[in-house]
Amino acid sequence: MPNSEYIVIFVTTEAGEESALISKVLLEQRKAACVSIVKDVDSMYWWNDKIDSASENLLVIKTRAALLEEIIQIVKEIHTNDVPEIIALPIIGGNQDYLDWVGKETL
Repeated sequence: MPNSEYIVIFVTTEAGEESALISKVLLEQRKAACVSIVKDVDSMYWWNDKIDSASENLLVIKTRAALLEEIIQIVKEIHTNDVPEIIALPIIGGNQDYLDWVGKETL
């Protein structure tokens, strides 16, 4: 049975300390139960009418769907990019014990 109460949010960041800062703030404010930092992601994208590239980190944020708008605002306040990548995907199933834990750890 699909369960869209929970989401995963992808956020790319600069390869430096930005990843840890955003993760720490989200965790301290109990907006995320867990943030995984995937290092050294090579991204290619269109920017200012040309193809550009960057070495980035990818945050994988596990949280409740009800917190999405708050998380977007927090990330935009901290992030150094003018248009940060913040993409949310519904979790349609999984280990219910884990999902219960996500719900319990977020406010």
